Amino acid sequence: METGVPGEERSNTVKIINERIRLKTKGSGDLLDITREVSRLIKESDLRKGNVLVFVIGSTAGITTLEYEPGLIADITQFYEEMAPSDRHYLHDETWGDANGFSHIRGSFTGPSLTIPFEEGIPLLGTWQQVVLAEFDNRPRNREVVVQIIGE
Repeated sequence: METGVPGEERSNTVKIINERIRLKTKGSGDLLDITREVSRLIKESDLRKGNVLVFVIGSTAGITTLEYEPGLIADITQFYEEMAPSDRHYLHDETWGDANGFSHIRGSFTGPSLTIPFEEGIPLLGTWQQVVLAEFDNRPRNREVVVQIIGE
């Protein structure tokens, strides 16, 4: 089966580029817009089209997209608190004594990664769609986000 646009040259040279974004968070409820950094890394890769994988290392944070504006930030923070209350006892807390069971649950539901297609070196995001790191841990953290750019 042949795909693509008639007359379009196909390149078989696929590159994989791994980059890192390092961030300091304030702890649970900190939502950081990392769209600009992800977009910059795609542009600097000199790849025209492909996919970018954005992955946070750690089980008490997540990567998502949302409209990064104060009202929604407050709404999503409230939603996470209602979904997995920080003042509730979790069995995980007995295992390690770190009182962050809620953080792990929030991280699990959000997920650690996101894949975004890009064309002409630009991520294909909606006008009001930003890439966001959601910090759930009960203390400030140094976070490392892996940005893997795959394309041609």
